[in-house]
Amino acid sequence: MHQNGFTTTIVHSDRDQSAEHGAVHKPMHPSSEYVYEDARELAAVFQGKAGFTYARQGTPTTTALEARITRMEAGKSTVSFATGMAALAAIFTTLLRRGDHLVSSQYVFGNTNSLLNTLMELGVEVTMVDATDVRQVRDALRPNTRMVFTETIANPGTQIADLAGMGELCRERGLVYVVDNTLTSPWMFRPVEVGASLVMNSLSKYIAGHGHALGGAVTDTGLFDWSGYANIYESYRKGAPTGWGLTQIKKKGLRDMGGTLAAEPAHRIAIGTETLALRMARHCSNALALATFLQGHPGVARVHYPGLSCHAQHQRASALFDGRYGGLLGVELAEGIDCFDFLNRLRIVLMATHLGDTRSLALPAAHTIYYEMGAEKRAQMGIADSLIRVSVGIEDEADLLFDFDQALRGCLQP
Repeated sequence: MHQNGFTTTIVHSDRDQSAEHGAVHKPMHPSSEYVYEDARELAAVFQGKAGFTYARQGTPTTTALEARITRMEAGKSTVSFATGMAALAAIFTTLLRRGDHLVSSQYVFGNTNSLLNTLMELGVEVTMVDATDVRQVRDALRPNTRMVFTETIANPGTQIADLAGMGELCRERGLVYVVDNTLTSPWMFRPVEVGASLVMNSLSKYIAGHGHALGGAVTDTGLFDWSGYANIYESYRKGAPTGWGLTQIKKKGLRDMGGTLAAEPAHRIAIGTETLALRMARHCSNALALATFLQGHPGVARVHYPGLSCHAQHQRASALFDGRYGGLLGVELAEGIDCFDFLNRLRIVLMATHLGDTRSLALPAAHTIYYEMGAEKRAQMGIADSLIRVSVGIEDEADLLFDFDQALRGCLQP
């Protein structure tokens, strides 16, 4: 039996449940409240029946987007949030309690690192290890360990965790395995294939793709048995246990904490999903071409990109991501080149903090998004002072290569 591919499935997913008035896309629902003619039906929705009450807990627009993300991740269900950080905060703060232990990759996004520090202030024990080696993760486990967390590709050093090994370890030990899939996107990689319990995506990045909407999502893969997880509140232990974890994340993260995704950005993100595969293919091909070009450039000391054979986890990346390596790379400039002078010479590439945009973006990582982390922590993550993080866009390849070349050669001239 023929099965539709990734893009065909996503483009036509709104037809699964008929859109109003024959619209091609699910319409946007900006209403903040929803009215019921029958008070009993209103009460039933509050008690668990499918429906809408107050937009803080979801709308028809976010529900339609969540259905798309669930399909993309081959999961069971999804909850959307205002940002990726809101999604991560909801996972950690609703599923972990004081005295619990979390093992995390040490190669995590700067804001995620800050969130982990906040968790420690709240009484959650956190151990950060080199997750490229599953033995370090295993050695860090304690009797009170509840959860293991990693990103697929680290930002900006591009280290790749032993995703499969960590999944097997978590399965053996009965641990919640959380994978941040933002840098790969579900087009490149589906964490369910390595045993992830929960998958987080910052929808603001590649999934939305155009730098004009913020959003985050948590997808339950259905692989974790929540009936044995002690931190599920009694009020959420209803119905099939497969839904308990995400129900708690939704109730606490949206109802209690208010990390709600609004209808307008949700609608924009949903439209962005339709071209994810087309954009990601171009991001990946441009990034590989740029990394290969810069690797031999006299103005560059080192390039961090999984698609290069010299990358420490190149073979792992090839196996996990089917020969696709993403759109992010780190560039360490040659000694004597000032990173600010180099960036100011770029003509096409924009200086901005975002990534996953259609436009190529660059910034000096140590001096901006990782500045608060401090020199010692940056060194642990492999972030040199001269490291430029580049989010490669979908521009014409030749134009990107020319722009980097002219900026580097301008810096090399006496």
